[in-house]
Amino acid sequence: METNEIARRVLQTEALALTALAERLPADFPAAVELILGLSGRVIASGMGKSGHIGRKIASTLASTGTPAFFVHPAEASHGDLGMIAPGDACILISNSGETAELADITAHCLRFGIPILGISKNADSTLMRAATLRLTLPDMPEACAIGMAPTTSAVLTLGLGDALAVALMERRRFSAERFRTYHPGGKLGAQLATVAQLMHVGREVPVVDEALPMAEVLLIMTARGFGIVGVLDAAGRLAGVISDGDLRRHMAGLMQRTAGEVATRNPVTIAPGQLAAEALAVMNQKKIGALIVVDTDRRPVGVLHIHDCLRAGVA
Repeated sequence: METNEIARRVLQTEALALTALAERLPADFPAAVELILGLSGRVIASGMGKSGHIGRKIASTLASTGTPAFFVHPAEASHGDLGMIAPGDACILISNSGETAELADITAHCLRFGIPILGISKNADSTLMRAATLRLTLPDMPEACAIGMAPTTSAVLTLGLGDALAVALMERRRFSAERFRTYHPGGKLGAQLATVAQLMHVGREVPVVDEALPMAEVLLIMTARGFGIVGVLDAAGRLAGVISDGDLRRHMAGLMQRTAGEVATRNPVTIAPGQLAAEALAVMNQKKIGALIVVDTDRRPVGVLHIHDCLRAGVA
């Protein structure tokens, strides 16, 4: 069989299985969401082999979206790590057959201390599912491999169910982008979620002048700050306008006889400190400007953000 045909067959088999799961969600799924929402402790995922790899991913996704969770290897649990599972927690135990011997000690520990078990298996009448508090039964769909034994479809189904659980909990908790940023500070994702406040220059670095200041002095401040822009303040300290390099060129005739207020562009484009740096970068690209004055709700300057700040942080 042609290689591409094999790939298509695998993906179609797994897609059909996911569709079947979506159409026949486990009856206990809503109760599982409610149980986790009411926990005082954490969610512990466990499984052996490929089920363990999927369990690690489920725990990681839960933890990054507002549900404290971690993974315990079932073999390690039998050698002391059962102490990581305590009353107030809940366990997600994963076994495609429901008969994984290595889960026996975790199962017994949970039953002994009244720790809820959320069983994930395709076998509703298995040892695991009979012991489970809630049963997240997967549809019994064929594996995608040619011999029907390698965990392919079953692994995809378990992963999909874990994602559905995590997202349902995330939305029920009203998990915000701000909290998501807290858990994802690094890498490209962290850069894309950075706020203006995290990248902007503050304090004495912010180039601002009074409206009445002579342009000769304004030029010195613009040059010293190096942002190619200066904010012009009214008598109340609010941003009345900005002077950019373009404004200097437009007012070249008699520039030194003017004041900042006479040269400034009024009602300038600004950004708020709480907005995403990606939004600020989009504004700068759209308006073809190199920097933005950052203002608070009273239009008082609190910082300045240059396009290079965004690019250095990897926002683009």
